[in-house]
Amino acid sequence: MSDTVKNTALFAIVAALIIGTGVIQSWNSALFILNMGLISAIMALGVNLQWGFAGLFNVGVMGFVALGGLAVVLTSMPPVGEAWAAGGTRVIFALLVGVGTIAVAILLNGRLKGRMRGLAMLAVLIAGFFLYRGLFDPAVKAIEAINPAATGNLGGLGLPVLFAWIIGGLLAAGAAWLIGKTALGLRSDYLAIATLGIAEIILAVLKNEDWLARGVKNVVGLPRPVPREIDLQNSETFVSNAQSLGLDPVVASTLYVKLGYSVLFTIVLVIILVMAQLALKSPWGRMMRAIRDNEVAAEAMGKNVTRRHLQIFVLGSAVCGIAGAMLTTLDGQLTPGTYNPLRFTFLVWVMVIVGGSGNNLGSVLGGFLIWFLWVQVEPLGLGLMQLITYGMAEDSALKAHLIDSAAHMRLLTMGVVLLLVLRFSPRGLIPEK
Repeated sequence: MSDTVKNTALFAIVAALIIGTGVIQSWNSALFILNMGLISAIMALGVNLQWGFAGLFNVGVMGFVALGGLAVVLTSMPPVGEAWAAGGTRVIFALLVGVGTIAVAILLNGRLKGRMRGLAMLAVLIAGFFLYRGLFDPAVKAIEAINPAATGNLGGLGLPVLFAWIIGGLLAAGAAWLIGKTALGLRSDYLAIATLGIAEIILAVLKNEDWLARGVKNVVGLPRPVPREIDLQNSETFVSNAQSLGLDPVVASTLYVKLGYSVLFTIVLVIILVMAQLALKSPWGRMMRAIRDNEVAAEAMGKNVTRRHLQIFVLGSAVCGIAGAMLTTLDGQLTPGTYNPLRFTFLVWVMVIVGGSGNNLGSVLGGFLIWFLWVQVEPLGLGLMQLITYGMAEDSALKAHLIDSAAHMRLLTMGVVLLLVLRFSPRGLIPEK
């Protein structure tokens, strides 16, 4: 069987699983799996750029995804005028003071020598810290006092939400550049620890800085690039068209909205996939794989390994940021408490490994397949347990234990799938050529 036929068959199987969900369960469920599969595929492509192209072990994926979600709030939500009047300018000035303090400390570190360097840097950092807190704390307190039940934050710029997807990528790329300048000189295991810790720091900031995006109180009612269901249901034209097709207007509105998201997400996925494929087959892509396979030899040939690692780290993180902005747009709200760096980063890594590390098409396949299993395994596992325990007494302890265990089928299935792929196809379902 040729690679093309095999790959087509694998994608056809995944498509059949999604279509089967629509036929057996509901088309709303099928479109939900499709949309989340598209976003998962984009996340997997971002991780594959870092790991498959360059061998960078990034365990802070959810931090960059969360930054993408933050970008949606900062870009598309309308500004809160009262909050800006209360302390917005002071917060911006305080942040500039903080950045300036760090910049002056770095400048002194390069200009001075000996004991004077340490004393000067310490003096600048201490003075800058107290000045920063003196400006920042009162401003934040004033902002968070403005209608905290509904806002209590500065809001955003009121721009179109599609623009926020680009900003999400840029915000994640900027954070990745700052992280990479510090962490990319570390060994792979230390890099993994550093990125996980930084992801936790990013999420801690989102959860605790209410002035930024309301923290754990969440931001709801985010603008959408597609119509709202209630608006479609109030449209006489839409209702009549739905009824002429034999559809309930409520069901038709949800299908219409989800199909709109599917089209937008597909366009983004195709663009990123095409660009990733062009990069993979370019001289730059071949150089990245050469560095991945043997850094010492690449350095001996005059390649700046750290600089190239920084490039790919920024690009992969930007893709994850775009996916995070898309995910928040689909949800319609930013909920920092739902980002679990270790759990969902593990899920994205399973997508990359099962699909085929180093192969962009494999990452896309893994994104769809693993997300389908993640969603469907728990209800299927519950049905299986109910079938197994069908003849047992209602008060049987074993029956109760088996049915309660169905809630853990997701993680069990992920582990089993990963073990099977590593045993029978260690390079993934679509291995790197």
